[in-house]
Amino acid sequence: MATRFRGFLPVVVDVETGGFDCHRHALLEIAAVPIEMDDEGLLYPGQTASAHVVPAEGLEIDPKSLEVTGIILDHPFRLAKSEHDALDHVFNPVRAAMKKYGCQRAILVGHNAHFDLGFVNAAVNRVGHKRNPFHPFSVFDTVTLAGVAYGQTVLARAATAAGLGWDANEAHSAVYDTEQTAKLFCKIANGWPRPAV
Repeated sequence: MATRFRGFLPVVVDVETGGFDCHRHALLEIAAVPIEMDDEGLLYPGQTASAHVVPAEGLEIDPKSLEVTGIILDHPFRLAKSEHDALDHVFNPVRAAMKKYGCQRAILVGHNAHFDLGFVNAAVNRVGHKRNPFHPFSVFDTVTLAGVAYGQTVLARAATAAGLGWDANEAHSAVYDTEQTAKLFCKIANGWPRPAV
C-alpha cells in the first residue's frame, strides 16, 4: 500500500453537516473506511468507523440540511459524541491501518473530497486535536475519478454505472455514502494499470 500510493493510506470519508460552510455550520456525522489491500495488490474497503456528532457550540444548522440528511438531532438513539471524541473514534482505526501498511499519512478519499476535508480540518482546529492523520490539503476525489472512468460525476449515477447499485433511501447517511464511495474508489483503482513494484 505504501508503495502504491507513495506512503499515503487512502481513507474514504463522508460527513453530514448543518450546511455548506465548514467554519459556520456544524459537523453532525462522520464516517471513515480505510482502504485495505489483498495479497494480489487489489484494493477493498476495510471496516467502517462512524460517529454522530454533538453540534459544536456557536455553529449553525440549516433546517434544509436536516431535511436532506434525515438527521434528528435529539433522537434518543443518536448517541452523539463531542467533536473531539468523534474524531478520536474515527482517527484511531485510521492510525491502526496506517501502521499496518507502513504509511506515514492518510489521504482523504471522498466524493467532492475537499468539502469533507474542510469539515474534518475545521473540527480538528476547533478542538485543538494534535494528531490529525490526514494530509492537510491533498485528496483523491471520486468525482474526478468517476468522471474519467464512467462519464458520471454524481455519486448515485457513478455507483450505478460501476455496477454497485444505489439505494436512495439509504443515501445521505455518512455510513452509506462512505461505503458506496469506498467501493467506487476500489473498483476504479483496481481497474487501472498498476505500477511495477
